[in-house]
Amino acid sequence: MIRYILFVFAIALGAVLGNYYAEEINPVEVLDAPPDTLRADYKTDYVLMVAEVYAADQDPAQAARQLAVLSSAQPVDTVNQAIVFALEHSYAPGDLVLLQKLSEVMN
Repeated sequence: MIRYILFVFAIALGAVLGNYYAEEINPVEVLDAPPDTLRADYKTDYVLMVAEVYAADQDPAQAARQLAVLSSAQPVDTVNQAIVFALEHSYAPGDLVLLQKLSEVMN
């Protein structure tokens, strides 16, 4: 019986000490990184989301504004980079169609 009490006490002590360390000694530092620092796969996913929104609302100005968040390059260049990445990484054919349609509109 005493083994179980010591076991539970050790678990509780570990949880308390771990929480204290995480909150007081070495807290997580939250940074607000700009979107242009995203990895290529995340940028491509963002462009794909913009393409999906464009397919739904057909607003090229809004799509261009959303793409401008990722890069100072022209929106068509951002979309074309996403298409190249998507082709290299075997994105679904439907996703490639959405990206292609967005690229055509951004020209």
